[in-house]
Amino acid sequence: MEQEVIKAGIIGSGFAARFHYEALRRVFSTKIEIIGAYSKSPEELIDFTKERGIRIFDSMEQLINECDVLHVCTPPVTHEPIAIAVLKQNKDVIIEKPFTGYFGDGSKDFNGDEFPREIGLKHAVESIQRMLKAEKESKGSIMYAENWVYAPAIQKEREVIEKTGAQILWIQAQQSHSGSHSRDYGKWRLAGGGSLMGKGAHPLSAAIYLKHAEGIARNGSPIHPKTISARVHSITRLPNFQNHGHLKDSYTDIEDYATTHIVFEDGTIADITASELLLGGVKNYIEIHANNHRTVCNITPNNAMQTYNPVEENFKDIYVVEKTGTKQGWSNMSPDEAWFNGYQHEMDAFYKSAASGSPIESNSSLASDVIATIYAAYVSAERKGAETNIIILK
Repeated sequence: MEQEVIKAGIIGSGFAARFHYEALRRVFSTKIEIIGAYSKSPEELIDFTKERGIRIFDSMEQLINECDVLHVCTPPVTHEPIAIAVLKQNKDVIIEKPFTGYFGDGSKDFNGDEFPREIGLKHAVESIQRMLKAEKESKGSIMYAENWVYAPAIQKEREVIEKTGAQILWIQAQQSHSGSHSRDYGKWRLAGGGSLMGKGAHPLSAAIYLKHAEGIARNGSPIHPKTISARVHSITRLPNFQNHGHLKDSYTDIEDYATTHIVFEDGTIADITASELLLGGVKNYIEIHANNHRTVCNITPNNAMQTYNPVEENFKDIYVVEKTGTKQGWSNMSPDEAWFNGYQHEMDAFYKSAASGSPIESNSSLASDVIATIYAAYVSAERKGAETNIIILK
């Protein structure tokens, strides 16, 4: 029996759209036809589609109508309305992180430094509720494109936890680098926050995911985050910051450093850091301290390949690793960065689910926990680190 072809459409034409497209080309478990893309950036859309030989759609509605699965690769401020539009047509929707959030009052001069964080939390939770309601009323599903969940190291750790009956006691995790790829990053009204949102969502998702998995394996239900204490800072916006050109400093009203301490329902903990202040590439890791083992998942960098290059010019046409400041000297070169980051694995899982209806690991429940935790963290940070309850939408 010939396998059904699933038609995919991409909404967006920027950085995320490009790596979604590349990941789809490496899915072999399901037959996928990428039929086209829609974007509000016409020139960028022409370049994106022409280079890949896919069709330009004049409207998002037309693209949704002709596809089975839609990829939301647009700024996070647009995620909720697009996702709901897709779900109303009973189609599956893959939503790039962050899932949703609070993006201000709609004015172009909105200042993220000035609004009460309780307002942000309230609006973010209401957005989550609307998206979950749309999913419940739809035949389609929300698939949360959090690649860390599907990174091979983290999936292997999930297996260890499940098969050994491990209890996770303490998690340490971080994502940091020198600044975002996105043109929209740095403005709260477009990004919904700073480092905590743009960077912290990754390690936070992995930490919550592993506690979900532990709870399901040991007791039949996920273990959710319960409270959070957080501090955020805007170091590159300090009047005394001296920029030597190695760090981005174009942020207008967001933080560039965040640290959080999470307490889960079972009393266990996680400590997570996110920043834009790191030179020398990306630091993506999660360390699990359990009652029967300890695991360090080095996502980026890792030492799968280490290369010494004495002359910068030698490697001018060679990709080494994301956001490295120089290709001279020793480098932790990534032989397949997308594989280590879990990009193709998440798409493979999503399309298997679209074809068979099988459950996915990175679902709307995880996405909801992550956003609710982030906005509770902003409330805590406004209160100088006071412990703050997390609203869990089950």
